[in-house]
Amino acid sequence: MSQQPSVLYDELGPRGQRRVVIGSVLAGVLIIGVVALGIVRLAAKGQFQTTRWEVFTQPAVVRFLANGLLATVRVALTAGLLSLVFGLALALARLSVRRAARYATGAWIEFFRGVPLLLLILFIAHGLPQYGMKLSAYWFLVLGLTIYNSAVLAEIFRAGILSLDRGQREAAYAIGLTYAQSMRLVIVPQAVRRMVPTLVSQLVTLLKDSSLGFVIPFEELLRRGRGLGEFYPQSILQAYVVVAAIYIAVNFSLGRVAVWLEGRQARRYGGRVHLPGGPEDLAMIEVRSAALVPSD
Repeated sequence: MSQQPSVLYDELGPRGQRRVVIGSVLAGVLIIGVVALGIVRLAAKGQFQTTRWEVFTQPAVVRFLANGLLATVRVALTAGLLSLVFGLALALARLSVRRAARYATGAWIEFFRGVPLLLLILFIAHGLPQYGMKLSAYWFLVLGLTIYNSAVLAEIFRAGILSLDRGQREAAYAIGLTYAQSMRLVIVPQAVRRMVPTLVSQLVTLLKDSSLGFVIPFEELLRRGRGLGEFYPQSILQAYVVVAAIYIAVNFSLGRVAVWLEGRQARRYGGRVHLPGGPEDLAMIEVRSAALVPSD
């Protein structure tokens, strides 16, 4: 499937492509050099000694980190499911035939997409109790992740709905379906199937964002790794390395699931859905949205 040319910049010519290749090679050599220098410095400080890593073979330490990983997965699953539900609801509201609903939902989405997630979690955990809302750290973290990611997923859902041909809705109207019925029975089921790989990718991001729970504090994987490093000061760097390796392994697995789903969708439907990836895509979505949503 050929890629459409960008409307924001010209395609690189042969000379520009050579410059990009040379720059990429130089950047790669620089990164390799920095990594090699870091490894040499760590080895000189004795950070690769066996005694610093033996602690992670102890069953109690393994269980300690495993429980942290379990807490992280629980938060990610709960926030992910809630984000999918509220994200779809927000997307449908932003595509509503009622102008007030579109504007109110659009303001909500743009505001919470623009608020830093860490600031949002801190405000929820420390601000809401001042108004009498007392929840556990688990639910404060879930609430922050849900509010932020539902706003992001709303745009993904909206892009998926707008990626469908307008004839789908016209056919639904032709057989007597209302706007709500056409969305529920025709448009949304097709859009969701095409968006599955992108949704999985966003859930991977959500899983990584759950590490922000250490500021509440919530006993997720990162906080447990930090506590382990404080209990074993000689292995504090190693604790962070092990935690990072666990995150990488989990997210890599989910990423492979997303790639598999994307390939499956491409084989089944004969192409890949193009979801927003830049300003030009969002501009095209706004144009299609104006054409798709009936005026009051």
